[in-house]
Amino acid sequence: MIEKTVTLDNISLIDFLGVENKTIDSLAAAFPKSRIVSRGNQIHIKGTTSEIVQIDDILNSLVEHYHKYGKVTEENVQNYIDHEQERMLPEHSANGNGDDVIVYGTKGAPIKPKTVNQQKLVDLARDNDLVFALGPAGTGKTYISVAMAVRALKNKQVKKLIITRPAVEAGENLGFLPGDLKEKIDPYLRPIYDALHDMIPFEKLRYYMEREIIEIAPLAYMRGRTLNNAFILLDEAQNTTPMQMKMFLTRMGPDSKMIVTGDVSQIDLPSRQKSGLKEATRILADVKGIGILELNEKDVVRHRLVRDIIEAYRRDEPQ
Repeated sequence: MIEKTVTLDNISLIDFLGVENKTIDSLAAAFPKSRIVSRGNQIHIKGTTSEIVQIDDILNSLVEHYHKYGKVTEENVQNYIDHEQERMLPEHSANGNGDDVIVYGTKGAPIKPKTVNQQKLVDLARDNDLVFALGPAGTGKTYISVAMAVRALKNKQVKKLIITRPAVEAGENLGFLPGDLKEKIDPYLRPIYDALHDMIPFEKLRYYMEREIIEIAPLAYMRGRTLNNAFILLDEAQNTTPMQMKMFLTRMGPDSKMIVTGDVSQIDLPSRQKSGLKEATRILADVKGIGILELNEKDVVRHRLVRDIIEAYRRDEPQ
């Protein structure tokens, strides 16, 4: 048996714990082998490691919910408990079949593939250590990839989550942006941050990033490293050069998985520069253990007009 204390900072205890500590009562009923007690703004948990991890995940999700909505209801508590316990069932594990939920978001909503090709991406990532996912904006290739990486981390299949992308200007100049390198790069990584915030409670995400369990960095920072026991995601890969792509792919260490995503219709490299993504998918097309998937306008899950816009641009391209 081990112990853990969770401190509730800047939280109205009556709005979080409910009348007569209903939140604690619900948790105690769901985890009868653990002892859960609230004293002031602290919740003390004593139990097995696996149950404490689950209870901590639920509490983090509830804290995130409280900060967004200002209150936690008994129904909210039960929903998060149900989702956590459902996630731990064998059929919901990364290797399981049946349910297509990848992870549950911070609001308790299931994150799952919405199209046939998105499901193919999940299947390819399960069966291959390196996957290339190509497709236009809005097809969910990055969001689904982040969800699979988060699932692998939560299920302790990997020890680290590393997300990177090349810092290539899309018609802008990094040198003229204010701030240091991190402040210049962060806007380019914003879609990654947004996806992670949807899937991991704020405090837990900060904890992971402070300890470099989750690392988000420009592609140049990958040079010279060997990435062991990690889930590695390269986003916007169409803007890598062939040399950068080879450098990145050869960073893969033991017990690691990689997903490379990109849109070859939105290359921001100089006109005479080849795209590393296009070259890699050509060279590696027949290598065993590598999966390559192309999503299309039918997989777009944004506004309905996005699909029509992509199709119109596709028709206008030179044959």
